[in-house]
Amino acid sequence: MAELKLRGISKSFGAVKVIHDVDLDIGDGEFVVFVGPSGCGKSTLLRTISGLEEPSAGQVLIGGEDVTDFDPSERGVAMVFQSYALYPHMTVEENLGFGLRMGGMPKDQVSERVTSAARVLELTELLKRKPRQLSGGQRQRVAIGRAIVRQPKAFLFDEPLSNLDAELRVQMRIEIAKLHQQLGATMVYVTHDQVEAMTLADRIVVLRAGKVEQQGSPIDLYDNPDNIFVAGFIGSPRMNFIEGTISAIEGQEIAVSLTAFDGPDIRVRRRGSGGAVGDRISVGIRPEHFADASQYGIALTAKAQVVEQLGGVSYVYAVGRDDATKVTIQQKGHSRIDSGAMIEVGIEPGAAIAFDTDGLRL
Repeated sequence: MAELKLRGISKSFGAVKVIHDVDLDIGDGEFVVFVGPSGCGKSTLLRTISGLEEPSAGQVLIGGEDVTDFDPSERGVAMVFQSYALYPHMTVEENLGFGLRMGGMPKDQVSERVTSAARVLELTELLKRKPRQLSGGQRQRVAIGRAIVRQPKAFLFDEPLSNLDAELRVQMRIEIAKLHQQLGATMVYVTHDQVEAMTLADRIVVLRAGKVEQQGSPIDLYDNPDNIFVAGFIGSPRMNFIEGTISAIEGQEIAVSLTAFDGPDIRVRRRGSGGAVGDRISVGIRPEHFADASQYGIALTAKAQVVEQLGGVSYVYAVGRDDATKVTIQQKGHSRIDSGAMIEVGIEPGAAIAFDTDGLRL
């Protein structure tokens, strides 16, 4: 295995620049996930690492070697795509070993690697089947197996679970996480699904418009986003954003009057020294940080519009007095709130985050 380094990577298609001077270090054995909205450049960046795209500027280093001008086959990486791309007339065993056979590897070595990969992916009982006899999850495991038998320096995954249904996606997330633990391999994974990013990654790289917005561990990005984009993108359901005005400042704590909700000012902790009394800001509150008003003594009045009962958890979708500012409130178990009811909710102390008018964390 090997570490990956990107130095000043840029990529343009004609006059359109889609990747902007990206510098990134991925450690040996690290699982890094590129995440962001469609069109943010995450797949282009992955394809640049693999050699399928040539950077307009910058360097790609794998294991300390500059491979920017190397062909994909010379870089020692293996890529798993969204499409399984299995040969329908070949068995699982033949699909797994095809690339090795075409490379001239002796039959006994091919058989040894195929057997080992099949054991890791629990495909041993399926080796004589053809793709049409496999489920979607089994086909994706075969596609991953083709990468494993190459024994690459790094694995590159380009939205490999997008074609699977919800249940299979959960199962395959677990399989990929187990695979990383077993192989200890360097893995770079692209997805637009932030749930996949949160559950799989050692480190998440959030991209927007070809630039790195923030990178860090899943929990760090969840708890300490640098800006309103990252705060809204990481987390499901997404963070609530409520407009307000700074009414007082006491050291690293500010009091904020919320524009669309009746109730007392709420207190928000600042990271730096930004903000002044009278400034308009946005307050970010995650759905799980609302609670019964009696618990924290802060009561905001809202109107419940829709209540979703999901069994172990419930979501109340409510609005402020302007009927336009929406919030999502998470409750444990079954909610006793009726649609259309006026409710009072508290906010967990220290949980709210403040952002200025440019969307940057205060």
